[in-house]
Amino acid sequence: ITMPPGKYGTQEEWEQDGDREIYMDFLLPTGIFLKFPVSRNDTIRNIKKMVWKNASREPLFFGLGDPDLYVFTCINQTAEREELEEESRRISDVRPFMCVLRLVAREGDRSEKLTNAQISLLIGKGLHEFEAQKNHEVDEFRTKMRTFCEEKSLERQNLPWQRWMEYSFPCELEPCSSPATGGSSKSKHGKKLFVNIKFESSDESFMLQQDSQDLPVALMKSALKKKATVFRSVRQEPEDYTLQVNGRWEFIYGQHPLCQFKYIFFCMRNGQNPQLTMVHHSTISKYQEDQGRVCSQMYKTRSLSRPPPLPLKKSKIILNILSNSINEPFYIHLVHGSKVNADEGMKLVVQAGLFHGSELLCKMMTSSEVTVCSEPLWDQRLEFDINVSDLPRMSRLCFALYAVIEKTKKPRGTKKKNKSKRKMICSENQNDCPIAWVNTMVFDYKDQLKTGDFLLSMWPSVPDDKSDLLNPMGTVQKNPNVDSAAGLLIRFPNIRPHPLYYPPLEKIFSVTVHCCSSERNINFLPPTHYLKLKEIMDNKNYTEFFEDEKELLWKLRIEVRDYFPECLSKLLLITKWNKREDVVQMVSLLKSWPELPAIQALELLDYSFPDPAVRYFTIRCLKKLSDDELLQYLIQLVQVLKYESYLDCDLTTFLLERALSNRRIGHFLFWHLKSEIHVASVSLRFGLILEAYCRGNIHHIKLLSKQNEALGKMKALSDIVKTGSQKMTVDDLKLCIRQESYLEALSDLLSPLNPSVILFEICADKCRFMDSKMKPLWLMYKNPLEQADMVGIIFKNGDADLRQDMLTLQMIRLMENLWKKEGLDLRMIPYGCLSTGNKMGLIEIVKSSDTIANIQRNNSNSAATAAFNKDALLNWLKSKNPGDKLDQAIEEFTLSCAGYCVATYVLGIGDRHNDNIMIRETGQLFHIDFGHFLGNFKRKLGINRERVPFILTYDFVHVIQQGRTNNSEKFERFREYCEKAYKILCRNGTLFVNLFAMMKAAGLPELSSSKDIQYLKDSLALGKSEDEALKNFKVKFNEALRESWKTKVNWMMHSLAKDNRP
Repeated sequence: ITMPPGKYGTQEEWEQDGDREIYMDFLLPTGIFLKFPVSRNDTIRNIKKMVWKNASREPLFFGLGDPDLYVFTCINQTAEREELEEESRRISDVRPFMCVLRLVAREGDRSEKLTNAQISLLIGKGLHEFEAQKNHEVDEFRTKMRTFCEEKSLERQNLPWQRWMEYSFPCELEPCSSPATGGSSKSKHGKKLFVNIKFESSDESFMLQQDSQDLPVALMKSALKKKATVFRSVRQEPEDYTLQVNGRWEFIYGQHPLCQFKYIFFCMRNGQNPQLTMVHHSTISKYQEDQGRVCSQMYKTRSLSRPPPLPLKKSKIILNILSNSINEPFYIHLVHGSKVNADEGMKLVVQAGLFHGSELLCKMMTSSEVTVCSEPLWDQRLEFDINVSDLPRMSRLCFALYAVIEKTKKPRGTKKKNKSKRKMICSENQNDCPIAWVNTMVFDYKDQLKTGDFLLSMWPSVPDDKSDLLNPMGTVQKNPNVDSAAGLLIRFPNIRPHPLYYPPLEKIFSVTVHCCSSERNINFLPPTHYLKLKEIMDNKNYTEFFEDEKELLWKLRIEVRDYFPECLSKLLLITKWNKREDVVQMVSLLKSWPELPAIQALELLDYSFPDPAVRYFTIRCLKKLSDDELLQYLIQLVQVLKYESYLDCDLTTFLLERALSNRRIGHFLFWHLKSEIHVASVSLRFGLILEAYCRGNIHHIKLLSKQNEALGKMKALSDIVKTGSQKMTVDDLKLCIRQESYLEALSDLLSPLNPSVILFEICADKCRFMDSKMKPLWLMYKNPLEQADMVGIIFKNGDADLRQDMLTLQMIRLMENLWKKEGLDLRMIPYGCLSTGNKMGLIEIVKSSDTIANIQRNNSNSAATAAFNKDALLNWLKSKNPGDKLDQAIEEFTLSCAGYCVATYVLGIGDRHNDNIMIRETGQLFHIDFGHFLGNFKRKLGINRERVPFILTYDFVHVIQQGRTNNSEKFERFREYCEKAYKILCRNGTLFVNLFAMMKAAGLPELSSSKDIQYLKDSLALGKSEDEALKNFKVKFNEALRESWKTKVNWMMHSLAKDNRP
């Protein structure tokens, strides 16, 4: 049968504008076929009612029964059969193939299936995919994590209301309680604060005066006293109340001074009166009960159908007991390849290496060369120069498949020297054509030495990186794209007739030589040894060690523990992980190692330190992180999950435990994981962690699903704007947003950028798209409060990877916190930025701000002269800050300019021009768009366009000096701010280096190896004294000032290029 031409259930049918009807087919279990029109905006629930109404006029209707006993199924957009349990979804969001819905009888537990459907939809990965793995490790991890997360949820629901508040609405605090003063000697300690307070369910409000250093309970006492006086009400206790910020899910409570709360700090800085509501604890308890009810229903039905516990493991034959009899080399059998694609006339080779973290345990092995074909056969034993008993627990077997050019006769007319050059390439660089790589663990997740056949589907190699064929830093997951990926079949031998296991830690400790517990006095060391040890320990820039240094470090390992415990990483790097006796010594020594400060322990999460005992020790240290600190480093902690070799690991449990104890952490953990669910190498791991989090927080699914739905609509709008057949206007966009399905989806949600902010109602009239290549959406939201500012977000789709912007802004936020802790407030604006998917995400709009370029253009006659108009900035500030306000605006400009000068210098932020430097009407300067960092400056014709370390032009100096050329006092104050800020960062240099090192796992093009981090080490003068560092910074500062005219020329060229764009 040939089908007539036309569109059958295609994407285009669902993307029609408006509320048009679409004809749908319905297949009923009674054998009846129905066809009738439905609105694109109809929900599955409404459509079901319509089916029952239409079916009532058909035969066999009596055979249907209650609608709740049935569920629709369809073929969805990913060509999979889907049960539509979530009946509140609109049919336009489901988009069933061929516009066909089939009605089937419900099977199994409905609430369980509904939750599964909601989780699948939310995380962007069907839970059936996990089941389809038929993988014991996946199944055991899901069972264990589900139990763990559900127990955490039940614990949370039994908390007293104040403790439950700490989970649901954690306080948002400034880093210190006394406001930083930006270098000014005037203290704000004890400053009086005027607060506008109302009680819930009342429109009456009144103004109260309170000391800014008072605790929230003092303000609540004053409010209740005022209420009792004005309304003659019954006396109530302040402990029964909490304070909510009007129009936000943000609360003021606990043992912190009022001025330390971010909201109140912001109000004080901007001369505004905080607007608060007194909320009775019964309201909070009701929220808690409502959430508890949802969870209890779910867990109650689950407990009835919970499977029996997993059987106990059989007793293991421990590897170290048999070590004497396994002093034989480890080997594997390389059998054959599959689906290999390479040019004819080449030979295929496999390289194999055993690694522990970044350390090669023994010499690499190379297979014989075989002729190119789809299924090359090696059938070869690869024997490694290491005994089975010496294999460390986290031994990783890394393979690379590559093709080498077959040696051919010299082509006629080729010069002799060319032939020799080609021979050299073949002999010295056998990796002529890297094809694919794959890694696998030597021990499985149950500590058992692997045996038998393993078909490893490989990952394609990056063609431009021929230096290292093997990729030990890469994932141990197989490529899930098995249909097209090259594969290797390898065989692990049965070394003994019974399974062999790596010994558990307790076993290692029991057989350890007891020398580790003995104390040695450092005074008995030869002075030369002590001085050398101190020199090695003090050098923060150490990455490589000489052999004699390694020997000294190992010999003095107990002294390192007792006197330099923070240098644990150096000792771990020189440990011989291919020597069992040394591993036993190191692991035992770790048992008595003093706990490190969490910030120092972060570096131990690098892939160079995979040993389970090290990981356990590290997580023990990280447990001391406060919630605010954990949030500050969460991006990195998610990235280093990629280094983990097994699904069940201490880091995953730690992150889930903290996320289920603080919803703000849970919110950002969710989005950091969800934004990379499309990455094949982490999709399984991240999907499983997301599922576990959702199981432990059923109520949060609803809030996150609303955000996910809104982002889906934003992407749809963005795609229409970018790919519309006709040129789309801003009015067309507004019309699109006004459709019921878009208005509903885009309104009344928590902002993914900040879950305390409510995006109440999208204001279509104020929305637009921007004129850059990817047409980002500019979306504005109304706040229900009168006089409240609108909230704005930018949605980016298909643009550069927002993770680099996120990282840069995280570092600027961290710098700001470090400065504030030392009493220096440089008025930074680290605006919100969140990656939510593949090259997709949100950016916070900073209100009342404009680019330097726009300000200069609007004050000049031509683009060519705009960049050289030194008065433009000052004149603009004067227009926005009349009279006495100007001095404060110039101070704001001076402080923020100092902060960003230092930040951009330290982070090596490139591509700076007047279109990505902005200024607020209050005077605060800030940078946007961080596409280049760590010294990766833009080049034109092979020459660095930016030759200065940071941007400091004469019109900036003109503003700082208040327009007077001889105002050196103001400029010197600006220089002092810069130097003070830089010194504070240098003192915390190791933290920045550790955080960037952890981000190597992200795969950002400008941050992929240790070499990229060298820029940061140099800019923070790691290993140098404070005086040396400051001296170097002063040279760079003067250089920037001296060469500011070159920056002007760059800006002029940029303005001309922008003006000449079509």
